[in-house]
Amino acid sequence: MNGENEHQVVRNNKKRKAFIVLGTVVVIGLSALFIYRAYARTHVTTDDAFVEASIHMIAARVSGTINQIAVNDNQPVKAGDTLASLDPEPYQRAVEEAAASLRSEEGRLTETLARVTSQERRVAATKASVQRTLAAEEELLAAVSARIAEVQAKSAALDQSRLDLARAEKLSQQEVIPKSRYDRARTAFEMASASFTATQELKNQAQVALKAHKSTVNQALAQLKAEEAALESARASVMTQEGQIARRKAQLDSARLHLSYTTLVAPADGFVTRLAAEVGNTVQAGQPLMSLVNLGEAYVVANYKETKIGRFQEGQRVVIRLDSYPGQKFQGTLDSIMAGTGAAFTLFPPENASGNYVKVVQRVPVKITFDDLEEVRPLLRIGMSVVPTILIE
Repeated sequence: MNGENEHQVVRNNKKRKAFIVLGTVVVIGLSALFIYRAYARTHVTTDDAFVEASIHMIAARVSGTINQIAVNDNQPVKAGDTLASLDPEPYQRAVEEAAASLRSEEGRLTETLARVTSQERRVAATKASVQRTLAAEEELLAAVSARIAEVQAKSAALDQSRLDLARAEKLSQQEVIPKSRYDRARTAFEMASASFTATQELKNQAQVALKAHKSTVNQALAQLKAEEAALESARASVMTQEGQIARRKAQLDSARLHLSYTTLVAPADGFVTRLAAEVGNTVQAGQPLMSLVNLGEAYVVANYKETKIGRFQEGQRVVIRLDSYPGQKFQGTLDSIMAGTGAAFTLFPPENASGNYVKVVQRVPVKITFDDLEEVRPLLRIGMSVVPTILIE
C-alpha cells in the first residue's frame, strides 16, 4: 500500500513538472510572439533590396580609329582621366581647314571695310560738290532776277524815251522847238532801245546759263544717289561678309569640338567595367566602348510590399546589412518612395481588365541612402543584395 502511494506521488510530481514545463514554454512562446509582434510593428525588413548607383555609358561621339586604351577593366579612375583616344589627324585637318577659311573671310571683310571707307569719302566729296552746285544755282537765280529787274527798268526808260521822241517830233514839226532838241530826243530813244536790247540779251543769257546749270545740278544729284547706292551696297557686303565669318567661326568651333571628342575622359569618379574596345578598332559615333560605375552616389533600392509602406516617411532611420559582409551593420535614411509599383514600369505591365484577375500584393521601390557613404563605399558593388530594416517609431 505504501508502495502504491509513493508511486502515485511520483506520478503526480511528474505531471506537475510537465505542466510547469509546458506552462513555461507557453509563457516563453507568448512572450516571444509579443516581442516579435512589437518588433515587427517598429522594424520593417525586406530581403528584396539591392545596391544601385550611376552607370555612365562611355561611347564614341565621333567616328574614328582607336589609337589608345588608357584603362583596364575594373580600374578605378578620377573625373577627367583619359579613358581612350581616337586618331585625331582627320579632325585636326578639319580644324586647320576651318581656320584657313576663317582667315580668308576675315581678309575679305578687311577689304570690304576699306571699300566702305573709300566709298564714304566719295559720298562726302559728292555731297560737297552738290552743295557747291546748289550754291551756284542760287547765284544764277539771283543773277536772273537782277537781269529781269534791269530789263523792266530799261523797258520803262525805253517807253519814256519813246514818248519824249514822239512829243519832240510833234513840236519840231510845229517849229515850236529847235531841231537840235529833236535830235537829242531821237538819240536818247535810240540809246534806250539799244540798252533795253542789250539788257534783254543779258537776261536771256542768264536764263540759258541757269537752265544749263539745272542740268548740272541734276547730274550732281544723280551722281550723289549713285554713290550713296554704292555705299549701301558696300555696307550690305560688310554684313554679308560678317555673316560668312560667323558661319566660318561656327564651323571652326564645330571642328574643334569634334577634335576634342577624339579624347574620351571620365565624366565622374568610378570604376571601369565592360571594356569592349581594342586599339586599332574602327568605331562609329554612338558606339559604346565601356561603362563607368560611379559609386560616389550609391544607394539602396528596396522593394517593400504595398501593405507596409503606409507608415513610411522620408527621413526615417534605416539599418542596412550587406549579404556580402554578414554581421556588419550600416546606418541609412529613407530618402524617397517611388511614385508607382515595380509592375507599373515593366516592359509589359499586367492588363487586369482581360482574363481572370488574381490579386497579388504589389511591391513599391523605396530609395535608401547611406549616412556615411565614404565608410561603406569600398565595400559596395552594384547589384549587391541588401537587407534594410526601416525603423518606425
